[in-house]
Amino acid sequence: MNNILAIDLGSSAITTVIAKHDNENNISILGTGIQVSNGINKGLIINIEDASKSIKDAVDMAKKSTNEQVDTTVVSVSGAYSKSHRSTGSVNVPNGLISETEINQVMQMALYNATIVPDYEVVHVIPMFFKVDDSVEVDNPLNMNGTRLEVSVNIVMSKRTALTNIKSALKTSGIDNVKFVLDSYASALAVLDEQQKKFGAVVVNLGSTATEFVYFKGNSIVYNGFIPVGSNHITTDLSIMLHTPPSAAENIKLEYGSLIKNYSENNELEDRKVKTPRIGDENSTSEIGLDSIQTIIHARVEEVLVLVKKKLKKNALLDSTGSGIVLTGGMTYLDGIKDLARKVFEGIPISVSAPKPIINSFDVNFDEAYMSTIVGLLEYSLGKNRSYQLDSSKKLVRPIQKERAMDIINMQNMANKVMEQKTDSYQIKESGGMDLTHLVKEKKKEGIGKLFKKVTEWF
Repeated sequence: MNNILAIDLGSSAITTVIAKHDNENNISILGTGIQVSNGINKGLIINIEDASKSIKDAVDMAKKSTNEQVDTTVVSVSGAYSKSHRSTGSVNVPNGLISETEINQVMQMALYNATIVPDYEVVHVIPMFFKVDDSVEVDNPLNMNGTRLEVSVNIVMSKRTALTNIKSALKTSGIDNVKFVLDSYASALAVLDEQQKKFGAVVVNLGSTATEFVYFKGNSIVYNGFIPVGSNHITTDLSIMLHTPPSAAENIKLEYGSLIKNYSENNELEDRKVKTPRIGDENSTSEIGLDSIQTIIHARVEEVLVLVKKKLKKNALLDSTGSGIVLTGGMTYLDGIKDLARKVFEGIPISVSAPKPIINSFDVNFDEAYMSTIVGLLEYSLGKNRSYQLDSSKKLVRPIQKERAMDIINMQNMANKVMEQKTDSYQIKESGGMDLTHLVKEKKKEGIGKLFKKVTEWF
């Protein structure tokens, strides 16, 4: 059984989860860990030593809860150093029945036909659709009859140096073999339902230091974008504008951050102001109107949403989001963000979404918006609705049901070999050890919950 170690390299927190399938193919959590993220900013490693220590501490924390060995490690990569490219491929089907061999070959051909940007490495090759003998587009051509198979793919690439730095940081934890997953792709897998995927949706992950978004349709991402602005910028704005220390600004954001409350009417004066310490002289305080605080927060959040809108409009995607805009991530805890998004994205449906809960014994709430990426990594590795694609090692990723079926077949084959060996041993004894020809031929042939709770303060 494949045990997965998922690592979300966030700029505020590094989250780790060890998981596997239970007997019903559901995700079973074996261990969890979280540490404050050091050495990482806006998705980039800026200090390998600090990042390595934070990662190792988070991994060790997850491993304390289980004795099972990790088989595969999946790590999130930022859109800050990623881009996508479309390509096509086609292959002949020799025996007229499409198997996994042809599905793998046609995606490898699409990758071969693509122009990979120098100094970039492939992270995903995700089919947007297949075609069999120039017929209509199909999602899964397995076992279909035809003579020719075509595919249109979206190839996600990331800078080689950024990926190498991540690998170097992971070596401290004894991790060598890694599969990379685009952060925003993982978020989309975590929060979208099948109907939203079918009609197309934009998932916007509003993080602490960056905002990442993808346009997702069918089983593939069609476009991914990145904006180097997040909720930490709200804290910085408040600190500068109010001349107050960052820690005080963060508390103001958490306690009074609202985009819709009316602080200018029907309130007593003392209810509309808050005392803040002065930067450089924290013994003295200033009184700041809550309406001024709201204006500062509103301006920054609106800026982020407008930037997302402009990028979608530039790529002609704004009018094709059948299921609308889906907001997730820590910044969505701001009161009134859905209303502001409705004003920015005029006429487009807006929803705020979080992953579905995963039952576990670690008091970890996976159904929180800030858990979208880590849950998405689990869905990518263990999710029941996984589709055919190529991973960052350019190997075929199978749907879960198919993969489990292959595992059962392999186990049966191993059992048969054991039985054959036992039979051979018996025959040797019966033959008195004289007839060995067939043998020669055969030989050839409790603190985790509190830490996760704390993350809500870091959005």
